[in-house]
Amino acid sequence: MHLREITDDNRDAVRALRVRRDQKQFVASVSKSLKEAAKTPEANPWYRAVYRGDEPVGFVMLSWKPPTGPFKGRHFIWRLLVDKRYQKRGIGREALTQIAALVREDGATELLTSYEPGDGEPWPFYQKFGFEPTGEIDDGEVVLRLTFPAQ
Repeated sequence: MHLREITDDNRDAVRALRVRRDQKQFVASVSKSLKEAAKTPEANPWYRAVYRGDEPVGFVMLSWKPPTGPFKGRHFIWRLLVDKRYQKRGIGREALTQIAALVREDGATELLTSYEPGDGEPWPFYQKFGFEPTGEIDDGEVVLRLTFPAQ
């Protein structure tokens, strides 16, 4: 599994990735995510396709140390999705592991994300990985933090 830039060659295949119907309320599509990234450059969006071999199987987008806003100077996972055909195979966990390593290499001491509470929410996935609630709510979503041990 590896992260790959989205280019004209793979954009359509990545945009075709879909979550299960019961997950749609929790994660926006790749197309919507790319549109949001284009509309909010101040969030400093950083995004990649998640590949298994030569096949795109997921998508991740971070707000990478934005210069302003509530997460100023921090790394925030804005989107993480694994296509419905590839879920329950450890791909999300592996993608998160790689993202955490990249963020640590950038000097971060933490990685943030958030989720919308509800039936089928992604909290158990993040909790197993080591994220903890910060106590903050951002736009109705529970903010989570993964703290990195001192190196």
